[in-house]
Amino acid sequence: MKRTLSILNLLVEKGLVEKYAIGGAMGATFYTEPFTTFDLDIFVLFPKADGPLVDISPIYGFLQKIGYSEFVGECIMIEGTPVQFLPTTHGLLDEALENARAIDYDGVPTWVLGPEYLLAIAIATGRPKDRARVPLFMASGTINETALDKILIRYNLLERWKSWTRD
Repeated sequence: MKRTLSILNLLVEKGLVEKYAIGGAMGATFYTEPFTTFDLDIFVLFPKADGPLVDISPIYGFLQKIGYSEFVGECIMIEGTPVQFLPTTHGLLDEALENARAIDYDGVPTWVLGPEYLLAIAIATGRPKDRARVPLFMASGTINETALDKILIRYNLLERWKSWTRD
């Protein structure tokens, strides 16, 4: 993972992405008990584009030039880790990335989405596997419930959250 993160940092150094942060199940493991996941979800903010479409092909082109060209489904293999690049969209994902937490992973700087944002994204996505993570997050002691409520209200997710947490 350390070498994978170093390559992701290289994407920032080269200006291919402005910022990235680990999300999804792997991001959640920074705050909860680990659980099975297939890939490393990387949320990315790209440099300002001329139009409304985001083109991630420069990332893949650069990665291929430095020796990473194997794909598994929608993921590119970087140092043995399947990595999925997910462009942020206006709203929750942009805000989550803007507020990502800087951490040191075994001497490599990286960023991870905050636990309240990971939980809000799981609620917005609404998949059964996301719903199953709720008890892990709540038991972890890492959730600032006031901050979570504000995020859920801002993105109209409070009712879904309440339906998920009713006894």
